[in-house]
Amino acid sequence: MQKYGGSSVADVERIRRVAERIAATRDKGSQVVVVVSAMGDTTDELLDLARKVSPDPHRRELDMLLTAGERISMALLSMALDARGVPAVSFTGSQSGIITDGAHTNARILEVRPIRIHDELRKGKVVIVAGYQGVSREREVTTLGRGGSDTTAVALAAALEAEVCEICSDVDGVYTADPRVVPEWKRLSELSHEEMQELSQAGAKVLNAQAVEFARDKGIVIHARSTFADGPGTRIVQGKPRELRISGVTQDKDLLVVAAEDANALGSILERHGAWPRELWCDGPSARLAVVPLENVHGLAALLRDLRAASGTRVEEGLAQVSVVGSGIGASREALERARRALAVQPRAVLVSPLRISALVPRDASDACVRALHAEFVRS
Repeated sequence: MQKYGGSSVADVERIRRVAERIAATRDKGSQVVVVVSAMGDTTDELLDLARKVSPDPHRRELDMLLTAGERISMALLSMALDARGVPAVSFTGSQSGIITDGAHTNARILEVRPIRIHDELRKGKVVIVAGYQGVSREREVTTLGRGGSDTTAVALAAALEAEVCEICSDVDGVYTADPRVVPEWKRLSELSHEEMQELSQAGAKVLNAQAVEFARDKGIVIHARSTFADGPGTRIVQGKPRELRISGVTQDKDLLVVAAEDANALGSILERHGAWPRELWCDGPSARLAVVPLENVHGLAALLRDLRAASGTRVEEGLAQVSVVGSGIGASREALERARRALAVQPRAVLVSPLRISALVPRDASDACVRALHAEFVRS
């Protein structure tokens, strides 16, 4: 099982190079199923089109629009393989048997029925599957949210009993921090599913958090590696120990922080707009801070309007989340005190869990906070 991200299939030349890589894998005697994302920035371009038509696009129609991106990639890659003499066939998510719930723009996979994939593999073909999409039991086209092609690949790997699921992108693995922010980053050779899931939920963009959760539950090994460079990459495995206690430091600037006295009322507003809180933080005896990722929110202005109109609800502007992730980091007060001392600013709030310490800090200070935490926990 291989999955190629948008940067790997961004243009015709890269698609040809991916086809060469797939052909080389097949020549070793392996059956190959490939999941592809949309080319380059296609999904963002389609979203821009939708917002020009409507500031708050209907989520069902948005799914119909956005799934076109992966269909383009899968067909072109299948053509590129055929041109090399490698028999291939492309399938949409629904043709592949990927069944989801009905949550448009952020659906979850319920089951996989890969009947047609098995049929084509028996004919000796490479099967190309459009990532990020499926079909609900009501026969509605759905998408899996940002990064959902990773989830497609892991779900298919489980259904097909693949030995490993390769997630191929423009980076050669998982790093201890974003190289654009922290020059002293390190590549991690191995992580547990739990550590990787915490990194993903805290803002790391290498792997989708839902995909890692699925891999953990199904016992799938994920191999994150570069599409166009040789290297060991990073293996995501079942709870094995590794050489570093700290997995990494990450941040998420693309979020809303909402203070609410009534968590149920807040939940109703978020659900109406297709937004889901990543977590709820305590802020006193009754109030809660909801941390809401914006990557799958497509009508932000309307969401903000309803939140600001709700009684007892307040949107807190200009905050980002920074996190340190590592096995057992939340088990002692010492690590929390080290994090507090290292931060360049006073945090708005702090959350501690067994695998993570997170803080809400001013967005314009988050890069400096990431560098300070990396220096404290990774370089020390």
